[in-house]
Amino acid sequence: MGFEGIAVLAVIGIILVLLITTQLSVDLILLAGLTTLLVFGIIDTEVALAGFSNEGMLTVAALYVVAAGLKETGAIQRITQRLLGNTENVRTAQAKIMAPVMVLSAFMNNTPIVASFIPALEQWSRKTNIPLSKLLIPLSYAAILGGSCTLIGTSTNLILNGLLIQEPSTQSLGLFEPALIGIPAAIVGFLYLYFIGHRLLPIRGEAYSSFSDPREYTMEMLLQAGSPMVGKSVQEAGLRQLNGGFLIEIHRDQDIISAVSPEQILRANDRLIFTGVVDSMIELQQMEGLQPATEQVFKLDEARHSRSLLEAVVSATHPLRGKSIKEGGFRNRYNAVVLAVSRSGSRLNDKVGDIVLRTGDTLLIEASNAFLRRYRNASDYYLISPIQGAQLPNTSRSSLSLAILIGMVVLAGTGLLSMLQAAFLAAGIMIVLRVIGYSTGIDAIDWRILLAIAASLGLGGALQATGVAELIAERGFSSTVTQPYLALVITYFITWGLTELITNNAAAVLIFPLALAISQQLGVDFAPFAFTIMMAASASFSTPMGYQTNLMIYGPGNYHYTDFLKVGLPLNLIVAALTLFLVPKIWPF
Repeated sequence: MGFEGIAVLAVIGIILVLLITTQLSVDLILLAGLTTLLVFGIIDTEVALAGFSNEGMLTVAALYVVAAGLKETGAIQRITQRLLGNTENVRTAQAKIMAPVMVLSAFMNNTPIVASFIPALEQWSRKTNIPLSKLLIPLSYAAILGGSCTLIGTSTNLILNGLLIQEPSTQSLGLFEPALIGIPAAIVGFLYLYFIGHRLLPIRGEAYSSFSDPREYTMEMLLQAGSPMVGKSVQEAGLRQLNGGFLIEIHRDQDIISAVSPEQILRANDRLIFTGVVDSMIELQQMEGLQPATEQVFKLDEARHSRSLLEAVVSATHPLRGKSIKEGGFRNRYNAVVLAVSRSGSRLNDKVGDIVLRTGDTLLIEASNAFLRRYRNASDYYLISPIQGAQLPNTSRSSLSLAILIGMVVLAGTGLLSMLQAAFLAAGIMIVLRVIGYSTGIDAIDWRILLAIAASLGLGGALQATGVAELIAERGFSSTVTQPYLALVITYFITWGLTELITNNAAAVLIFPLALAISQQLGVDFAPFAFTIMMAASASFSTPMGYQTNLMIYGPGNYHYTDFLKVGLPLNLIVAALTLFLVPKIWPF
């Protein structure tokens, strides 16, 4: 090993130490390591920048836009509600996520699945008070395990099959042949995460933080005739799990139902009175089938999905101070609608239109984007603050966004287009058909995750360019190995180790010829080696860098490097033991 190889290993060692012992962001650490190798001439520019033009990294960028389209149209909320319902138990929630994700990942690329689920689970986490850190690692691990069940479930399996086709002494694999080992691994992985893994997952994120803002509002919502909530109980409709809010009354015809029971059945045109903090008011605005009871929102100039929700504090010089909202003609004057009012942090139970405005009242307003620009510095309000993440969904495009997602999956799954082509096409169609605005789509891309992926690919390339990866593989496959089973064990652990350092695809490609040579030297069938490589290259659970879905959830889940070690290392060992036990029995030497 030359000086360059030693330098690469030293830098990667420092990176691992920093990831484990510090709270620095993963993208900063990885980029610093890559920059060090580039600046000191250890690797050339082409190797260092290869990750920034990598198909996988660019595919993830496009998928962020697709996922944002699903979120902006409310499609994500629909999928999550139907899939997860009103679950409040952590283990039940994890099971409801993992089972369908495993099935989906067996037949489509797992990256878009994880990309689509992340924003959905972020919203659902806030609603149910289940920490996001309890959900995202099971999501990524389920996608990895499901992908190992079929030939098309992961790109690693397809690449390995391509190598088998090119080699005269081996043959192609069947579509469901990997399932013989993949399904048992998925089942064992599911059971581990359900019974043991959930105890090892950290509790972090917004879901368990207390409300620092005590302001409470009262809001009246109308249950539309075509709402999916009609005919369901309050509990079934998900109106008992609001994030800091409560359903206090139902106005039905001339009757008022107080102390609402969870079993109370909802009817069309019910007027639902909610009270709670601003987060719960936002959640109500984004629910399918609910609309503000005030008709004023339908008289504004812009479409609802083009408006924003804001909080504004009434000043002493406000022109409507001392007048009711209705009497003062608030909508006509400001081209905005007051949805709720909070006074001294307490809710007001009067109808919104009848509330007389006072200095210091906090108004929850639905308005066009021009409202903020026009009145930010005006004397009417002491403060105007847009509410982050409160964009009203464009539900009219919900079905279209789902159709685009399904089309992307079909095109990529059938091989008509590569995953990169299908993802860019889907993102482009969403922008052209105005499912999502171009600027909104760009803002939705998590650039720090992309930088982390690109930098990790660059470091993997450095291991290969300096010959370190090949040296590790060759040293591992000693010519003195005479037992086929021992050779199989070595194949698994070297492939796994390389997968955690470089990409899973690169590890499989690197190990394939070496394992083939060992099998031929020993005079045994290569099939058990092929399936061992397939499982070891995909089973990357113990580091965030080994698989791109792990990197995608690293930031949103507020994880530390050690979280993957704590939860993933036992799963790695379980899958390794299962693979090395079953493979020789299913595919004898």
